[in-house]
Amino acid sequence: MVAIPSRTNGSGPLNALDKAVFHHSPWNATGLPDNPLFGTDGIRGKVGDLLNATLAMQIGFWAGQVLKENASDNGPIILGQDSRNSSDMLAMALSAGLTAAGVEVWNLGLCPTPCVANLTVLSKALGGVMISASHNPPEDNGIKFFGPTGTKLSQNLQKEIEAGLRGDILSFPQTNWGQHYHRPELVSNYTTALQEPLLTRVNLQGMRIVLDLAWGAAVKVAPASFQAMGAEVICLHDQPDGNRINVNCGSTHLDALAEAVKAHQADMGFGFDGDADRVLAVDNQGRPVDGDYILYLWGQNLRQKQQLPQDLIVATVMANLGFERAWQKLGGQMVRTAVGDQYVQAEMQRSGAMLGGEQSGHILCWHYGITGDGLLTALHIAALVKQAGQSLGEMVDASFQTYPQLLRNVRVEDRQRRLGWQNCQELQTAIENAEKAMGDGGRVLVRASGTEPLIRVMVEAASNDLAHYWTDHLVRVVQQNFA
Repeated sequence: MVAIPSRTNGSGPLNALDKAVFHHSPWNATGLPDNPLFGTDGIRGKVGDLLNATLAMQIGFWAGQVLKENASDNGPIILGQDSRNSSDMLAMALSAGLTAAGVEVWNLGLCPTPCVANLTVLSKALGGVMISASHNPPEDNGIKFFGPTGTKLSQNLQKEIEAGLRGDILSFPQTNWGQHYHRPELVSNYTTALQEPLLTRVNLQGMRIVLDLAWGAAVKVAPASFQAMGAEVICLHDQPDGNRINVNCGSTHLDALAEAVKAHQADMGFGFDGDADRVLAVDNQGRPVDGDYILYLWGQNLRQKQQLPQDLIVATVMANLGFERAWQKLGGQMVRTAVGDQYVQAEMQRSGAMLGGEQSGHILCWHYGITGDGLLTALHIAALVKQAGQSLGEMVDASFQTYPQLLRNVRVEDRQRRLGWQNCQELQTAIENAEKAMGDGGRVLVRASGTEPLIRVMVEAASNDLAHYWTDHLVRVVQQNFA
């Protein structure tokens, strides 16, 4: 078991000698940065720097210790990965640590992140782990955890894992060892669970749909799922390729998908990110359909069926003002959170909301799933279009007009400076000036990315000219002070 000094287990706080001895343990990481390892979506970074096989093994050991201690029953850990070249290495190292902690590992291999979350629940597992850096470039990777309910691991448990890595928790010698099993056949249980609620009431026969699979985790499951629903499927970037995952394709680069939809005269297209927990759409005219439109259309449908408690949608601070005001005009409510699906999920739990998500395409609908799921979202949006008897473009045109919104990124490698951007008085003054000038007709959002070394600047305004002016001004101020 894990002995945590602050608990009433008699161990007491570690003294200097204890720590000196304990830090020689192979399960304690050395050279960790002072700032927390866990960000908004697990531990993420460039492979070969902080993130390497040794650290992954140590993370696995401490995750196994913590998850076992906090579990009411024994069960396996569900392990999945995306197609990055480093994912095999990190998955094997992580599994070594988990089995050293006495935990059984069921390795799914290549699969979407929501597949891990879903099977964690179906298998009554201790938890789940996904090796992926989501939409990040191929040289990055990450480790993200799910608890036994399939939701992101709580911050308290993340802190316990990190405390073990830093030598602040005692580990007693193991007397039993876990086993590692390859279980790729379980992935079909996930896809079946996605399709079943839809197959009883709708099929996609007669629809032509383009899928951009981003060389990533959805390459096997997404085409098969749409074909099982009766759709004609055209695929882009449909092989697992660790050198090209997310590169100029998928949900972060929709140009190729838009061209393919127009060239094939398709009904719509869907672009996934590398681990398929997010999706963006393209309508039949080749126009992007972001998470705001997806939330509006799905929310409207659920509201009409009286399946949306309080007519509430949870969105983030990035959600467009046009979306918010159109939803309020329908009589709906919107609550905004910080950027990150974990914050959306937490607010949904707090408020009882059943639908929430991000403009970037992380969508959570608790009628059908337990975490952000790009494939689930895509299947349901395609079904909505089929049932409506309209094109996706017509449905979008009848929904709302977005306010011009610009998002620019400034690369800031120094994490401490990046996270402390609020302390820059010159930037704070520039933000205040922009907000005062735009009044109720605009918004400014400056934030440090939780997944990349970036400071993001977003300006939303009543006109393109205003949005461009204030975006350019604020980016210059950030560059002068941080870049």
